[in-house]
Amino acid sequence: MPARAAARRPRPPPLPLLLLLWALGGGRLRAEPGDGAQTWARFARPPAPEAAGLLHDTFPDGFLWAVGTAAYQTEGGWRQHGKGASIWDAFTHLPAAPPEDPPGAGPPSGFPPRSPPATGDVASDSYNNVLRDTEGLRELGVTHYRFSISWARVLPNGSAGAPNREGLRYYGHLLQRLRELGVEPVVTLYHWDLPQRLQDAYGGWADRALADHFRDYAELCFRHFGGQVKYWITIDNPYAVAWHGYATGRLAPGVRGGARLAYLVAHNLLLAHAKTWHLYNTSFRATQGGQVSISLSSHWVNPRRMTNHSIKECQKSLDFVLGWFAKPIFIDGDYPESMKNNLSSLLPTFTESEKKFIKGTADFFALSFGPILSFQLLDPRMKFRQLESSSLRQLLSWIDLEYNHPQIFIVENGWFVSETTKTDDAKYMYYLKRFIMETLKAIRLDGVDVIGYTVWSLMDGFEWHRGYSIRRGLFYVDFLSQDKKLLPKSSALFYQQLIEKNGFPPLPENQPLEGTFPCAFAWGIVDNYIQVDTTLSQFTDPSVYLWDVHRSKGLIKVQGLVTQMRKSYCADFAAIRPLVSLLQETHATHFHFSLDWALILPLGNRSQVNHTALHFYRCVASELVRANITPVVALWRPAALRPGLPAPLAAHGAWENPHIAPAFAEYAGLCFKALGSHVKLWVTASEPYTRNLTYRAGHNLLRAHALAWRLYDQQFRRSQGGRVSIALQADWVEPACPLSPRDKEVAERVLEFDIGWLAEPIFGSGDYPRVMRDWLRQRNDYLLPYFTEDEKRLIRGSFDFLAVSHYTTILVGWEKEDPGKYNDYLEVQEMTDSTWLSSPGQVAVVPWGLRKVLNWLKLKYGDLPTYIISNGVDDDLHAAQDDVRVYYMQNYVNEALKAYVLDGIKLCGYFAYSFNDRTAPKFGLYRYAANQFEPKPSMKHYRKIIDDNGFPGPETLGGFCPEEFTLCANCSFLHTRKSLLAFIAFLCLAFIISLSLIFYYSKKGRRSYKRP
Repeated sequence: MPARAAARRPRPPPLPLLLLLWALGGGRLRAEPGDGAQTWARFARPPAPEAAGLLHDTFPDGFLWAVGTAAYQTEGGWRQHGKGASIWDAFTHLPAAPPEDPPGAGPPSGFPPRSPPATGDVASDSYNNVLRDTEGLRELGVTHYRFSISWARVLPNGSAGAPNREGLRYYGHLLQRLRELGVEPVVTLYHWDLPQRLQDAYGGWADRALADHFRDYAELCFRHFGGQVKYWITIDNPYAVAWHGYATGRLAPGVRGGARLAYLVAHNLLLAHAKTWHLYNTSFRATQGGQVSISLSSHWVNPRRMTNHSIKECQKSLDFVLGWFAKPIFIDGDYPESMKNNLSSLLPTFTESEKKFIKGTADFFALSFGPILSFQLLDPRMKFRQLESSSLRQLLSWIDLEYNHPQIFIVENGWFVSETTKTDDAKYMYYLKRFIMETLKAIRLDGVDVIGYTVWSLMDGFEWHRGYSIRRGLFYVDFLSQDKKLLPKSSALFYQQLIEKNGFPPLPENQPLEGTFPCAFAWGIVDNYIQVDTTLSQFTDPSVYLWDVHRSKGLIKVQGLVTQMRKSYCADFAAIRPLVSLLQETHATHFHFSLDWALILPLGNRSQVNHTALHFYRCVASELVRANITPVVALWRPAALRPGLPAPLAAHGAWENPHIAPAFAEYAGLCFKALGSHVKLWVTASEPYTRNLTYRAGHNLLRAHALAWRLYDQQFRRSQGGRVSIALQADWVEPACPLSPRDKEVAERVLEFDIGWLAEPIFGSGDYPRVMRDWLRQRNDYLLPYFTEDEKRLIRGSFDFLAVSHYTTILVGWEKEDPGKYNDYLEVQEMTDSTWLSSPGQVAVVPWGLRKVLNWLKLKYGDLPTYIISNGVDDDLHAAQDDVRVYYMQNYVNEALKAYVLDGIKLCGYFAYSFNDRTAPKFGLYRYAANQFEPKPSMKHYRKIIDDNGFPGPETLGGFCPEEFTLCANCSFLHTRKSLLAFIAFLCLAFIISLSLIFYYSKKGRRSYKRP
């Protein structure tokens, strides 16, 4: 356990200096211990949206694409052909350790006692299936294969006696097969499976003599296999070997010797590695031309707060895990200062000759990063109260700065899925995609010299302390079968395609499209809840006042005397004029808002009508029309914390009550009559969220919509000429594993339950989707109502256009991995792609999902006039620049353009959500503070898109739309005061006539005066 420092270490540079050093330190200067601390300053600010998501680029030519295995995890054959016992053979065959530990030698807090594990006696049976394994490599198309040699298989007793020729023949056969396939081997000499004989005779790595035995074993391997091997790994993950093999006892050989023994073991491992490197360097390098390194594992931590102290603790955390072995090898042959200061006498010391001997004993930096250490085997105390993270990119940058910009070969990386997951391992695949993407960004954006990447593992196998409870392979293995065939998982297909493309090259569908929308395209803005404020801006007091100029100097009201007031106008409402003015500033042509049913009809029927509210809404619509902005009005929209219904209706079952449908139609008729002369686009129900609806409520909602549409069609359409529809929330649902038939089936099921539930009766057959009926029948769920034939005729075709709200995309699969995001009712696992950009509210920004859902709707319901009635994302409420929203808007609108131009979607309009932060905090195009509205960069960006009518390019410059009469922002006042203008014109005319008469008669009078 780390002890308190006996001496003070010099304070690190202050955070501003770290930022300055990073900004100026573009050159490849020689690193000093502690330079890695610049990494946290560099990544302190979130990246620009363009850099935060998927980087469309490829890896350098000659990049090494590898996959790996370890002998004990996959080989099996534990007693075949003379193989000796290893410490893992003994460890897994022992009974469970007693619950009590020797005094002072127990595992650290937070680790459960070890239960009896499974064994690797057979595992994946690779020992008997060389051809099977190498065929898997051929399918993947990898350039390199990392595997380990079982020390006990080639030297059953561990020492350099007579080798086991069957063991040597097995590895020779494997290497020959790799050569035939053109796959380069990366060979690990020690991957945790020490011969048990050496453990019994010496106490394992606790004895310094093991370094010489390891050197002898390595020499045997170099002589037999070195001509075919260009990359050697001496020891895998010495941290896990030392700490959990000899301190906590969680791994073989299961010794619970405490921290002192672990540091001694690590000391001996470093010496063993150095001896092996020097052996190769002096005796084999000249003839074999290979390279030798040691595989070092690490985690990553972020500071709890961006303070010097927290950054120092993060640096210390990496020193205690990675730097423990990396600094002696890559810097100066000695342990990190933070370890020496904190561990006092626990840490062994190197002599000066040993420091020189160890320093520089690696030809490349072999990095292992993944769940074995991170989140599983990392001692909690070694995080030093900082926040563990899975950021591979930041770790690569830290290594680059800390260890003199070495060539880095990632020799182990991946994730895991549960033991029940078979071939559709979406969770693993998206972690893999994320790690590979972070590697690409480290290369292309950060300048880190990463030369290769290794997925762990080729196939499912024995997972050490986790046994067979998790799977980490690209190929599925049925451990209960006799032949143990390798079945490629979705992750294998993903990796194979990625290798083929050498990364994530730009594709045509990834590129922005130049072009414009049709001339009559509706560019709209959404404000779901406009505040009904009937305060008038004009002087409304009819009383007469006298000005007391002698005494009080104030106004004195004359009692009993009033004046006649003029009629009030819509422009007099104080809340409307700023609303219209701001909308004009955006250059939007349409404005979408919702009425408040509960406010207009408090009792749910026309026995009590709030005429004041109705008049205010009428004025909003009329003033919008005066300003040449088309109002788009929703009759009802569910509120976040309330159903948005009149209290009596809400109290009597809300949408569960069948009587709500005629009540809604009555309310709709009132609104059509009061506002219809100004409103030409109506939405009956805006974004009813199907996941919050019962089947009965959805049934009544459809009836209510249809009754309202039929009412308008029969009584108001001829005189008002408007159009009516329903607005559906339509987020896209993508199969998590695109090539999996079962994931495709799941995605279609979710789409039908989310969108088709309300869409199919209206735009399709008049009944609920067949997928819903069949699924519920399978589950013996008969709660979904049936429509009568009259109801089908009522509902089917009750639309004039298709309106959809779209915000994001989700991934779905059928394999259950995360219970917290698993929908048991639909048997669906929801997830996200971690390479997608996310908003501060963790909404995935996936522009292509909009285009996909528009095409899905077209395929299902035909070529209908379509409005994207709401589309937007949250952003940091306090940030000066809403960069995420700008990026979101740019790319979603461009995907809408692709749907219009390339797919032939009859797209009629796009509406940005939302108008301002006052009614929709974090979503607004306008910031609201201190009763003032301030335009954000996203508003100006949207205005530019509107002015350009899309994204015109050189070939679309001639496609200008004819100018329509539009009012300038400064003309709105005059336009709304026509009577006043007429009166002023009359006064001017009277003044001119009066002047003319005066001039005429004055001239005539002078002539009369001059006559004799």
